[in-house]
Amino acid sequence: MNGVMVLATNAAVLVALFIAMWLLCLKTRDVTPVDSLWALGMVVMAASSSAQTGGDPTRKALLLGLCALWGVRLGGYLLWRWRDHGPDRRYQTMFARAKEAKGWDFATASLLLVFAIQAPLLFIVCLPVQLGQIDAAPALGAVGWAGAALALIGIAFESIGDAQLVRFRRDPANAGQVMDRGLWRYTRHPNYFGDACTWWGLYLIAAETRIGLLALPGPLLLTWTLMKWSGAPTIEGRLKRKKPGYDDYMRRTSGFVPWWPKAL
Repeated sequence: MNGVMVLATNAAVLVALFIAMWLLCLKTRDVTPVDSLWALGMVVMAASSSAQTGGDPTRKALLLGLCALWGVRLGGYLLWRWRDHGPDRRYQTMFARAKEAKGWDFATASLLLVFAIQAPLLFIVCLPVQLGQIDAAPALGAVGWAGAALALIGIAFESIGDAQLVRFRRDPANAGQVMDRGLWRYTRHPNYFGDACTWWGLYLIAAETRIGLLALPGPLLLTWTLMKWSGAPTIEGRLKRKKPGYDDYMRRTSGFVPWWPKAL
């Protein structure tokens, strides 16, 4: 099956998946689970592509397997965080402002401000695991194996960072303090850095094929959103207001790529 048909089929699957989640969220009046759909939906895109294509078996196995390892781990973690912490206040604030400014009810605000935006972003970000499975040649080479190693490093980095943060927050003695230990000592966002490494690694696996090279907008968009849009900027603005020591933490700690902290 050619690339256009693969992408068209995947787009239809994704729309159906997001509509189903939107209808479910209308009953609970909480869209927080869509965060887990961000990760798990990419696994669905990888699996759908695998079922439709006849590309190199090793490349297909790596793209699907690594995407599944990343997505199931992250999606499961986000589901647990939702069940443990409750609704995400960011979404609640967003909907309250939309109702005040435009008169939108929950159904309209959630559809237009969350689901209609996240679905196309997800589709673009996971282009490597879609396009990378189409071409049968060439066989996986050194660049692809290097990409697999980078993706594994990213998954491990993100997983360790999340685990360290959970352990830190569970200790009552750390209430109100800034997490600056473990991987968080070297980067303010080890989870985002791990995400970026994972998807740049998946892109390298895909990029050994001609059509896989066209997946470059995926990791570029993900990196930009994490660093400049919906990732670090929104979280850091809130933490600066809530935690008095966060300004100092920002001055001494790398914002994205891990590095030794500065001496203030």
